[in-house]
Amino acid sequence: MEAKPTQSNTVLAIQGGGAHGAFAWGALDQLIEHGLRFSAVSGVSSGAMIAAMAVQGFVHDGPNGARAAMRQLWEDVIAAHIFAPINSSMDWLWGWDKGLEQANEMAWAGLTNILRMFSPGQLNPFGQNPLQKLLENLLDVDAIRDPAAPRLYIGATDVESGKTHIFGNADISVDVLLASSCIPIMFPAVTINGRHYWDGGYSCNPALSPVLAHQPDHLVLIRAQPRIRKGVPSSTADIVHRLHEIAFQAPLDAELAVLPKSIRLQDISADSALSAHPLISKMNTEREFVNKLFQAGRHAAGLAMTA
Repeated sequence: MEAKPTQSNTVLAIQGGGAHGAFAWGALDQLIEHGLRFSAVSGVSSGAMIAAMAVQGFVHDGPNGARAAMRQLWEDVIAAHIFAPINSSMDWLWGWDKGLEQANEMAWAGLTNILRMFSPGQLNPFGQNPLQKLLENLLDVDAIRDPAAPRLYIGATDVESGKTHIFGNADISVDVLLASSCIPIMFPAVTINGRHYWDGGYSCNPALSPVLAHQPDHLVLIRAQPRIRKGVPSSTADIVHRLHEIAFQAPLDAELAVLPKSIRLQDISADSALSAHPLISKMNTEREFVNKLFQAGRHAAGLAMTA
């Protein structure tokens, strides 16, 4: 293990977005390749997993270790066909075999309707989360808790209070990462120390206050969902889709509105890469789609570095 002291005035914030997180992975991969170092990182959902891999990778082998650990995460996600059991159970509704890249209004409407008709217990009676085994094999809590590791902050939503709960390096576990990415219409709430948690995106996406407490002069925000979609949705499915995006964006917008002017914000937008993809594509972990978003993230980060 090659722990390296972290000395940087740069902090990171990484949004979550299911498979759309591959865009954030690509962006961070590009930034690290070109010399980015950070003292702290905040993440939720897939952004939390990317952040955890980057932190432990830096401890293992510096920048190369961080990039390798992030890549291993996504290689394992692809190989595991994370949402295959759920996807295959819905084939009869809309012909899933046609590919999520071509998912249309019928696909999104079908998913919306089935999630309304059935409870998480009916859709997933054993409460299985396909990410659990994968994370058990990947997560190195000893590395994350190393004194030289960048500070890591993972956000989850406390179900009863509705507030964000932030987990730090000493708290990080597989359950914490599962809590931060727990989609309540698909998986049961994750219980940690007697409290119940859902996806962190409902209350923060991601939380900025923990990394800003480090008094940085540079904040890099890597998005994993589009802010802007042209046109006004008319169908119920599209309206629900857009409402979810707006709701997940609101907590971050509130924190950005009071960002100290002394902090330089580097905002890596996902609008051009993700706005054409429907919400259902967040469940597409096929290699071709993941690699496409990875390359889009690298491209977006490259543009941000030259801006």
